[in-house]
Amino acid sequence: MQLPILDPANPQQEFPNIETALTDPDGLLVMGGCLSSQRIVNAYKAGIFPWYSPGEPILWWSPNPRLILIPENLIISRSLKKTIRKQIFNITFDQAFAKVMQYCAAPRDEHTGTWISEEMTQAYTLLHRQGIAHSVEAWFDGELVGGLYGIAIGQVFYGESMFHKKTDASKVAFCQLIKQLTQWDYQLIDCQVHTNHLSSLGAEEITRADFSRLIKQYCSIFPHKLAWK
Repeated sequence: MQLPILDPANPQQEFPNIETALTDPDGLLVMGGCLSSQRIVNAYKAGIFPWYSPGEPILWWSPNPRLILIPENLIISRSLKKTIRKQIFNITFDQAFAKVMQYCAAPRDEHTGTWISEEMTQAYTLLHRQGIAHSVEAWFDGELVGGLYGIAIGQVFYGESMFHKKTDASKVAFCQLIKQLTQWDYQLIDCQVHTNHLSSLGAEEITRADFSRLIKQYCSIFPHKLAWK
């Protein structure tokens, strides 16, 4: 099956219906287009995200099922609670967005590359300047040792990637993010696809149709507080 192709000169172009996405590979919907802020925001609002390797055309995905976390369902293990109580890490928001992306983009081992290309970095950095993309940082003795970044639209936070250089650093950052998002009236965290790491924290899979219904409901309602910094 030949994928539809987006016009790179028309960032307002509508995406295909997400239910037309391929099942193999799961969720691949359309290719091409551009990484303008408008197109990326439109994608997230439709339940779609970009994911591709450097040198490939831009690929847009909407997997089924979708991994999500309802903030009130966050699971914090006994050992993680102990780490949080010790206050080993200093957690901040939007203080080192570029650095967080840089560490998330680093290959996880010598055999893997990265999907966070320079093009993606530039696009999300611009979204950060526009107040749409945000980062959470975990610091230890003044060194950035963990964190994550994502997109905030309405009452939905779309998680993109996380990293850690010290055990539990990214988990503590994630837990602090969920606590803060709860205070800001966020209703949903998109985790995209299943990982054991996120499932252990309470994330669960739902159908693409249910995910679409939820984001339509929550993306149009803006939280009372947006004091990220």
